[in-house]
Amino acid sequence: MSKKKQNATLSLFGEEPSPPVKTPEYVEKNRPRIKRWASRGIYFGGSSWKYPGWRGQIYNKEYKSKKAFNDNALAEYSELFPTVCADFALYDFPDPDKMKFIHDQTSDEFKLSLKVTDRITIKRYPDIPRFGPKAGTENPDFLNVELFQSQFLKPLEHLKRKRGVIIFEFSTFHPNSGIRYGKFVEIIDNFLRRLPKGFDYAIELRNEEFLTEEYLKMLEAHSVAHVLNNWTRMPPIIEQLKIGGVLTTKFSVSRALLKAGRKYEDAVRLFQPYTEIKEENPELRLGIVEAVHRCIAEGRSLYAYINNRAEGNSPKTIEGILDMLDKYPVEKL
Repeated sequence: MSKKKQNATLSLFGEEPSPPVKTPEYVEKNRPRIKRWASRGIYFGGSSWKYPGWRGQIYNKEYKSKKAFNDNALAEYSELFPTVCADFALYDFPDPDKMKFIHDQTSDEFKLSLKVTDRITIKRYPDIPRFGPKAGTENPDFLNVELFQSQFLKPLEHLKRKRGVIIFEFSTFHPNSGIRYGKFVEIIDNFLRRLPKGFDYAIELRNEEFLTEEYLKMLEAHSVAHVLNNWTRMPPIIEQLKIGGVLTTKFSVSRALLKAGRKYEDAVRLFQPYTEIKEENPELRLGIVEAVHRCIAEGRSLYAYINNRAEGNSPKTIEGILDMLDKYPVEKL
């Protein structure tokens, strides 16, 4: 076999980089549509980008190793998508060097949104191995503004204009947590009042009973977005959009994560390695389409993040949503 033919048959993690090949069909079809929506303030993206299962769909280049892929694939991703949600920030404070690397690697208009490290958002550490000796204990840094400012916001300076939305994801508060609805609204109101200005903040709930008009008015008073989320124990996005005042500021965030009633671990088992749609969720797609229509009609921007665990392959879920938007364009509503 010739060297040229050998290179053409290398896997994503080949020993030598292959010469450029034809742009994948997915990119050809969807890049113009994704860019067109971004020009109107509607930004589609995934939750992370390090998925070898997207080879031949999003990723067209060859990488020498898995490490090379993890270190460099974001540049290729950003040529197609205008944003990504950095879910990895949930597990540790952002590293300044990594933030600078992301800034330097991505396209000019790219936006990196980040979930806030759970050291700030967890009231009591779950009794699981990941938390080591902290497991099962109260978190003394819950809603610590000073720690958040020094250890989370400070490193984001390296993102400059590429900083997107900062998302506070709160795990479910169970009855024995000591935080019920009224207490939650009170402490979040106080917390948001003390946060530094000049950042786009959003809050993601995991307690359906907390999602009330009173709570949303509190967010609106602080110009903080409510995250429209499809998740195990939350009403689907299409239902959340029916709540008065659910769009609370100049931008909105939607996160298509899981089918209602499905556990994260079950979705991982069903859908890995995320190469294709395994189970369409029309209700989820319709929710994102409706969020786009609402935001366009009301002059708001929207960050629409689609997770692989929603249907099995987030790029194809995004494609399905784009197809629906082509079929039911905003101008014809």
